[in-house]
Amino acid sequence: MYKAYATFVTLVAFAQDRLKREEKGATAVEYGLMVGFIAVVIIGAVTFLGTQIRDLFNSIANQLP
Repeated sequence: MYKAYATFVTLVAFAQDRLKREEKGATAVEYGLMVGFIAVVIIGAVTFLGTQIRDLFNSIANQLP
């Protein structure tokens, strides 16, 4: 009986450890998706506002001595 109990406890501990690791994997995927979304937003903003930002910097550079 003791051996069966020890096996059960080991199985439960293994399952809990496995679930914790899978949660970390899911968190990593979520962070990866957020980073990808932020990158897409930055690329879109630079594409949309790129010429205006370039003109602004050129204007500032021309006013410097």
